Amino acid sequence: MRSVILSEDNTCERAVMSTQRKEMGVPQQTDGIVLRILTKAEGLVGEDVPLELLFHLLANYPSCPPAISIHSEHLTRAQSMAVKEKLLKQAEKLLSEPMVHELVLWTQQNLRHILNQLETGSGSEKCTCAAGPTVGEGPWMTLLHLDHMRAKTRYVKTVEKWASDLQLTGRLMFMGKIILILLQGDRSNIKEYLILQKTSKVDVDSSGKKCKEKMISVLFETKVQTEHKRFLAFEVKEYSSLDELQKEFEAAGLKKLFSEFVLGLVK
Repeated sequence: MRSVILSEDNTCERAVMSTQRKEMGVPQQTDGIVLRILTKAEGLVGEDVPLELLFHLLANYPSCPPAISIHSEHLTRAQSMAVKEKLLKQAEKLLSEPMVHELVLWTQQNLRHILNQLETGSGSEKCTCAAGPTVGEGPWMTLLHLDHMRAKTRYVKTVEKWASDLQLTGRLMFMGKIILILLQGDRSNIKEYLILQKTSKVDVDSSGKKCKEKMISVLFETKVQTEHKRFLAFEVKEYSSLDELQKEFEAAGLKKLFSEFVLGLVK
């Protein structure tokens, strides 16, 4: 069995403890890959709960869900089992498509809800876990500002892929040193995008080493209003002047957004 251990900084080791295999129900000699992912999620009182998630991917993955194990010194055995049960149910909904990343994001978003259900004894029929936008909430819009892009070509391709995977539309806009990302889509998908943006090594530092995006800011977010243009696709566009960029915002019904948040970025 080939084993890969991943942490949030993408370090890798060639080891999986036999006790972990046993707890997952994985034989000592078998085909597949074991992924060990270290992450954090919000707990009952808003604290960060360190989590160790183990996924055993068999040869026919993703046609069958992975075996899953949850470890955390901050969770009781009952809490860990509840999280595992919910994850397995979520995995069943994602069959035939790569799901490990989705399951990690789902855990980050829903740990607090699962623990709260366990505390209150509420049933799954009363689940308030984030599985999509609130009924009646409608499409959401977010404007992001990036300080710089060193590995521009790779960065742009990554942003385009994330937008496509999450069914988000909008614009990645370049004007001089100004870099803006305007996203429209389900609010939950935009939240997933922000997690990806902040936790993935999408750029490089001054020495050329891969690094996470630390210089991103959310300028504005709101429910899409009737006066706002609905983008049909996600496009990368470059503008030669501030006037050209302003016309893009005005055409999208975002004149006020431009004057309040974008003009201040011009130095």
